[in-house]
Amino acid sequence: MPEARPDYVQSLERGLAVLTSFSGETPALTLSDVARRTGLTRATARRLLLTLEELGYVGSDGRLFHLRPKTLDIGYAYLSSLPVAEIAVPYMEELSTALHESSSAAILDGEDIVYIARVPAKRIMSVGLAVGSRLPAHATSMGRVLLAALGPAELDAFLDTATLTPITRRTVTDPCRLRQILDETRRRGWALVDQELEDGVRSIAAPVRDGSARPVAALNCSAHAGRVTLERLVAEFVPRLLDAAERVSAALGAR
Repeated sequence: MPEARPDYVQSLERGLAVLTSFSGETPALTLSDVARRTGLTRATARRLLLTLEELGYVGSDGRLFHLRPKTLDIGYAYLSSLPVAEIAVPYMEELSTALHESSSAAILDGEDIVYIARVPAKRIMSVGLAVGSRLPAHATSMGRVLLAALGPAELDAFLDTATLTPITRRTVTDPCRLRQILDETRRRGWALVDQELEDGVRSIAAPVRDGSARPVAALNCSAHAGRVTLERLVAEFVPRLLDAAERVSAALGAR
């Protein structure tokens, strides 16, 4: 919880906590569920839920509460402010069609990447991915591209404080080893992750830059290890991905 300040509105913080207590796994919650998930008293949770219901963000059948479509307005306002998401999709579709694999774009948010665009092909991951999905940056190709673009102080802070959770037996969790990988990613201009996020899934990513050459997002392509060897991934997929990322960057810079 942020440190209290004179201009800090705690009720807003609590209201947002109530909204984010819902998820795909728990789309409907009782008052007690919300209170428990947010750490609020039942009375406070009830007031917030009823306020959000009156504003149209929450619905209820009398016992269970659920989010209403109006909550999408908040996320859409952010997406609509990101020109890279709109610009990237046609190039991602072209890339996906050429390689017969999925393509995604993401930004860095703390220790995670957040998907801002996605063009699916065959479903190769057991976890469903869509715009707004979060994945740990340290175990993803897009995350490593974006981490490699951080300044020295920012990268040091990430490596000192991030929780490098092992997701598969291949996941790199040693900060020193991850730093070496990020250094290599920075030198060659793209990242490769081999089954560190999910067994059987390989992914490559490249940075998307704005008009000042600053990396603002990452573009990736994923493939199943049973279909695509590492050699083919590097020889065939990487050049196409780099070309797509460069064209997205050029289009973004021209705006």
